[in-house]
Amino acid sequence: MSTADLSRDPFGLPSPWRGSNYTRVLTSEVFWRQIANSAGIAIATTALTVGVSAMAAFAFARYAFRGREMFFTLFAMGLMFPFAVAVLPLFVLLRAFGLLDNPLGVVLPQVAFGLPMTIIILRGFFRTIPGELEEAATMDGCGRFGFFWRILLPMARPALGTVAVLATVTSWNNFFLPLLVLSQPRWQTIPVGVQQFQGQYSTDYALVLAYIVLAMVPALAFYAVAERQLISGLTAGATKG
Repeated sequence: MSTADLSRDPFGLPSPWRGSNYTRVLTSEVFWRQIANSAGIAIATTALTVGVSAMAAFAFARYAFRGREMFFTLFAMGLMFPFAVAVLPLFVLLRAFGLLDNPLGVVLPQVAFGLPMTIIILRGFFRTIPGELEEAATMDGCGRFGFFWRILLPMARPALGTVAVLATVTSWNNFFLPLLVLSQPRWQTIPVGVQQFQGQYSTDYALVLAYIVLAMVPALAFYAVAERQLISGLTAGATKG
C-alpha cells in the first residue's frame, strides 16, 4: 500500500498492489549493512557465550571442589540482575577500555549477561551424563579435556543448540545496548536502524512498515528453522531411563 491507501483503509487489501516500498528498502546499502552488523554481533556473542558456558558448566557439573555451589549461586544470581541497573557503570567501563563505537563493546556485555541462563541449562544437561562413561574414557587414555571435547560436547548437541538459539535471538533483538554503545551509523544494528528509519520517514507510514517487515524476516526465518532444535533441547535430559 501507499501511505494514502494505508490512511484511507488500514485493514483492507492493497489496491493496487505496490512493491516500490520493499524495493527501496532492499536496494538500500544501509539496510544490508545493519543486517550484516546484527548477524556478526549475534554470531560472535553466540560463539563466546556457548563456548565459555560449556566449559564452566562442565566444571560445575562433573567436578567437586571447594566453593563450587557458591560460585554457581553467584552465576545464578545474575538472572536477578537487571540490565538497566548496570547501564551507567557499564558505559564508564566500556569508555575506559576504548570499546565505545566498537562491536566488542556490545558482544562482551551480551556474553556476560547471557552466561547465567546458559550455564544453568548446560549444567543440568551435563549432570545427566553417566559418570561411568567418563571412567571408561579415562581408562582408554582420554583426559578431562579430551572427554569434554570428544565425548561430552557431541552428546550435548541438543542442549548446545538450545542455548545457541536463545543467545542468537537475544542478541539479534537487543536494542538498548547497541543504542548505548554504537553511535556511528556504520556499526548500527537492525533494531537501532528501525528506530532511526522510523524517525527519518515518520510521515511515510507505508515505507516504515515495509522496513519493519523486512527487518523481521531474518529472525523469523532463523526461528522457524531452529524451532525443533529449541524444543528438543529444552526437554533433553528432563527424564531418565
